[in-house]
Amino acid sequence: MYNNIITITLNPALDKSTHVTQVQSDKKLRCSEPTFEPGGGGINVSRAIHKLGGHSCAWFLAGGSSGEILCELLKQEGVDFHAVRTKNHTRENLMVKEDSTGNQYRFGMPGPEILEEEWRQFIDLLEQMPDAEVPKYVVASGSLPPGVPDDYYLRLAVIANRRGFRLVVDTSGEAMLKAAGEGVFMLKPNLGELAALVGKEQISALEQEQIARQILEQGKCQLLVVSLGPRGAMLASKEGISYVMPPTVPQQSAVGAGDSMVAGMVLSLIKGCNMGDVVRYGVAAGTAATMSPGSELCRKEDTEKVYEWLQEHKR
Repeated sequence: MYNNIITITLNPALDKSTHVTQVQSDKKLRCSEPTFEPGGGGINVSRAIHKLGGHSCAWFLAGGSSGEILCELLKQEGVDFHAVRTKNHTRENLMVKEDSTGNQYRFGMPGPEILEEEWRQFIDLLEQMPDAEVPKYVVASGSLPPGVPDDYYLRLAVIANRRGFRLVVDTSGEAMLKAAGEGVFMLKPNLGELAALVGKEQISALEQEQIARQILEQGKCQLLVVSLGPRGAMLASKEGISYVMPPTVPQQSAVGAGDSMVAGMVLSLIKGCNMGDVVRYGVAAGTAATMSPGSELCRKEDTEKVYEWLQEHKR
């Protein structure tokens, strides 16, 4: 089946969330019945796209019983996917909400060791697929597990530049820096990652626009969307720099907000929206995700409400 959007997740997770009255050491804590959801950067982007009424195909690695549950959960949600089976088990993450304070405790487990013949399969698929099946967008999102080289996203960028699809990269560390060195369509760093792109440990708000222009001039990306947390996002492109600030909303969980933001932006790009609307819809989806509990991601009705507010208050 042809897909305009493919997401790639090398380090997926089976996300478990629950809540407890109070977190205390050295005591047996009675938790609520857990919720199980598929997780990992690209998987969450595909899930959010599906929730927003779009379609994509999630490519990811899956191993062991946790990998089987991950696939089953995606089937139940109706998300199209292609899973490459791995020798080692897919990791599991845990999120616990403390009812007495509203605090969230997120426990991220390390990913399994990935063999070369496993991580190479997505690269080979993109290299070998017929021209008519090449997607318009590939979203490479999330961390890289042990065994996957830190130039993995760079290799995807090389294929993207040769085969003509637009690569969106949402990661950090060396994986982000190397991909940017090759040049991608869109990067979505936070302020810390923005600083790393120009070799700094941190930057001030006064510097961020100058640095964004520098990154564009160096050809590291065509679109730079800097996540500013509750302050929304900054968009930098050849058209200039603009900001989108969301309204204050009742927040339940920050899990998946960045992935929902990417989903909203890519879906808007597929629809041919202008850059301002692309970022506004992305910020709306990211904001909507914070209104949902656990790792539920954005809801379409919440996203549309926030987007309508942003359209009415755009600058």
